[in-house]
Amino acid sequence: MDPRKLAFSEQILSPRRRIVPGFGLGISVSLIVLSLLLLYSSSNAKYFFSVSNRPTSVDSLFDSWSFSFSSPFPDLTANSSKLGSYDSATPIPPQTDNHTRNTQPFINATFQLNTHAPNGSQIVNASLSLESKNVTGNATISSQGKLDEEKIIEEKSLNNSTSFNNNATQYQKENNHSSIAEDKMASEGNGGKNSSDRVEITDNSQPGTSTSSFDEECDIFDGRWVRDDSKPYYPPGSCPYIDRDFDCHLNKRPDDEYVKWKWQPNGCNIPSLNATHFLEMLRGKSLVFIGDSLNRNMWESLVCILHHSISDKKRVYEISGRTEFKKKGFYAFRFEDYNCSVDFVSSPFLVKESTFKRRNGTIETLRLDQMDPTTEMYRDSDVLVFNTGHWWTHEKTSRGEDYYQEGNHVHPRLKVLEAFKRALTTWGRWIDNNVDKNRTLVFFRGYSYSHFSGGQWNSGGQCHNETEPIYNETHLGKYPKKMRALEYVMQEMKTPVSYLNITRLTHYRKDAHPAIYRMEYKTEAERRAGVRVQDCSHWCLPGVPDTWNELLYASVIKMAKRHWSN
Repeated sequence: MDPRKLAFSEQILSPRRRIVPGFGLGISVSLIVLSLLLLYSSSNAKYFFSVSNRPTSVDSLFDSWSFSFSSPFPDLTANSSKLGSYDSATPIPPQTDNHTRNTQPFINATFQLNTHAPNGSQIVNASLSLESKNVTGNATISSQGKLDEEKIIEEKSLNNSTSFNNNATQYQKENNHSSIAEDKMASEGNGGKNSSDRVEITDNSQPGTSTSSFDEECDIFDGRWVRDDSKPYYPPGSCPYIDRDFDCHLNKRPDDEYVKWKWQPNGCNIPSLNATHFLEMLRGKSLVFIGDSLNRNMWESLVCILHHSISDKKRVYEISGRTEFKKKGFYAFRFEDYNCSVDFVSSPFLVKESTFKRRNGTIETLRLDQMDPTTEMYRDSDVLVFNTGHWWTHEKTSRGEDYYQEGNHVHPRLKVLEAFKRALTTWGRWIDNNVDKNRTLVFFRGYSYSHFSGGQWNSGGQCHNETEPIYNETHLGKYPKKMRALEYVMQEMKTPVSYLNITRLTHYRKDAHPAIYRMEYKTEAERRAGVRVQDCSHWCLPGVPDTWNELLYASVIKMAKRHWSN
């Protein structure tokens, strides 16, 4: 090593200068060595020294920190393929791709490293900036001016802890949309009951999509569909809990382009659904879908997304062992590792279906002033997702003759829109009187468009030749009047309700219905018969309801920050 490159006094190094006496030189060297040892033993100073005349690899620079990264420059070091990992008292996943990952409300730590210095010496400069809720910035690595910039975002939960240790265990999930999480709490005897505010996640969103850019005031339902070859969230045919009517892959639909789309809001980005993080938010809680078969469509989608992220599939099951869910009733999927459940309650009108005795017999009625008795099944749940609408288009409800009942009075005739509004008013009143707004998050999913061509569901309507979405916005229909009635009712409520306004985004997707692929045909005669009775209301799974749950996930993150203390 050239002694001139060391930061010693020139009087000591130059033979032309006055020679320091041996005793004085010994004291000087001792003091310098002692200072270096003290600095090296310091938890802060040891990172700022690297005295070597050989080029330092990027990995070696990272290893000097109390946590490690996998090198973003595989051509510079033979060890660059090793998995970068945090060491923390809480679960922290590694990144799963080359895109920036930063997820609110979690804290993001940013470190800036400059590894080039004159004469080839390696000097590390580090800076860490903190904001009130987020640590943000960029990490820049350069060696003699030759290395490119690489963004490295490391996430830390809202407990504002910045401590790290060496005992994290990594769990790689099958799906690149699911998070890679580490759970040290369970191994420490907590039984896995660490609270959701301690979990740390990687937001596996698409390029340019991260929760740091998720503007909570943005209208995430105003946007467009864009191609995304990383979809779907779970491989077609992989989920055993999809009703045969929705399983287009199992029913031999020949194309799969309908699963290769994602919803892109116009004014912001939204996070992809991180299954592990969603389950952490639901730890010890219950989420219930209440409504008609379209909400069952959405429920099965979420069950499949969450189920795909679980390593031990036996730890996920329907509590009564059922695998078909078409009949009216209550269904509950339990996720044992998180002590939570995701349930479905069949209640297509939300209000009570009843009967009324007359002199000439008994008639079926719909009680606009009473909730369906199924309310007892979800009254104390933590997340409620309601819907109603499609059954209000059937002949009896549309006609409105001798059907709608309030008290002991059956209306001879009542317009369906007015009846719908009165039913929702009953629903809103029940929510205000029975739901703890400080504990329970309430959502209402909007109307999902159908795409029957040449008739309705019972009169030869078809959609089986549709393989692409609608691209021209002028071909989209008007906003349903029933949803305007819903908005009016929600404005009068005391309990906050998040409106999942999926109406417009579903109208684009004429390509994604089961159509004739709601069953497997054994003969050509069966197939011809299937063309006459198609399903252009529900959705293939995987498919469009996965996006509904993606938007639900973003909305839960938003509401939980406001209404869940933990």
